[in-house]
Amino acid sequence: MPRALWLLIIGMVVNVTGSSFLWPLNTIYIHDHLGKSLSVAGFVLMLNSAASVVGNLCGGILFDKIGGYKSILLGVVTALLSLIGLSFWNGWPTYVLFLTIVGFGSGIIFPSMYAMAGSVWKEGGRKSFNALYVAQNLGVALGAALGGFVASFSFQLIFIANTLMYALFLLIAVFGYRGIHTETGTQTSVLKEKPVHKNHSRLYALLILCIGYSLCWVGYVQWQTTIASFTQELNISLKQYSLLWTINGALIVLGQPFVNIVVKRIKSLKTQINVGIVILIFAFLIASGAEEFSAFLAGMIILTIGEMFVWPAVPTIANDLAPKGKEGFYQGIVNSMATAGRMIGPLLGGILVDMYGMSMLFTIVIGLLFISIFTTLIYDKKIKNSKKLAHAS
Repeated sequence: MPRALWLLIIGMVVNVTGSSFLWPLNTIYIHDHLGKSLSVAGFVLMLNSAASVVGNLCGGILFDKIGGYKSILLGVVTALLSLIGLSFWNGWPTYVLFLTIVGFGSGIIFPSMYAMAGSVWKEGGRKSFNALYVAQNLGVALGAALGGFVASFSFQLIFIANTLMYALFLLIAVFGYRGIHTETGTQTSVLKEKPVHKNHSRLYALLILCIGYSLCWVGYVQWQTTIASFTQELNISLKQYSLLWTINGALIVLGQPFVNIVVKRIKSLKTQINVGIVILIFAFLIASGAEEFSAFLAGMIILTIGEMFVWPAVPTIANDLAPKGKEGFYQGIVNSMATAGRMIGPLLGGILVDMYGMSMLFTIVIGLLFISIFTTLIYDKKIKNSKKLAHAS
């Protein structure tokens, strides 16, 4: 892999390690320490995710306009200043304000990093995006493991640790990313594209695919929110719950050789995604009947295997679909749709659990995952039809 990609990988690990101190424990902090209901906790996380959606779109556009280096710096500085504020003022309602601004700043970062990864190693194909995905989950494993341990002493230390990691990431970005050159200002006009794509078929295809991707995240985020709170009701400790995310990240890193063997046998990215979604469904079926830590552990292992098939494949498809000069914009769409799922998920989950209980939540989530299978099957139908018409003419 190129040196530039290694720098992006290191930055991703540090960035996500910092954020992973906090995000698995957000719902628990709001519910147990600030004394708010699960619905209120879901609304707060929705605000954080809504700001991330805006940040994702801004980050993608900024990448295409001013390049990845300046875009990432803007996002890191915004998030860092907010985390400094959160370290001092983490009561109600200042917690909501700073968490929302953090969401916007971190949202700017991710599409730029993925677009840069695709730009610095174009011949690598899905390998670039898979490398960042693995780095992201290594950060999840480290941050979640440390976060649960630190939180058992004091939540205040969680905010400080998150701030320090973002400060380290800022140094990496300033000294490491300046020399990474990406093409900017070369957007391809729709009028100049090949006739087969004049009807925005690639953009429509990505949006359809990302609808299903977003629904997958609506379900996935329940493990960080409603299921997290549910484990506390079953007297599963914070350390045990954080261990689930440590195992999640570690399994993604260590399990790559085995997943790569399976992926090589799968003919298309579409099939890879749907295999992953089916595995996710099995994870929720197990969690729906779980009452002990061992059952949640089994569910998390299966959930992790499923996400290893789905999560890296979507940005890879986006990179393949993107016209020259719009790679950042297309990655921004992918990240914003994922964030939209993380935005809707906590609020929807909180309302469903508060009103109808956990069993209704699991039923709805599994139904959404079946819809995701359908959108994945049909996302490129218009592109195929356009190509057939082009060949026929």
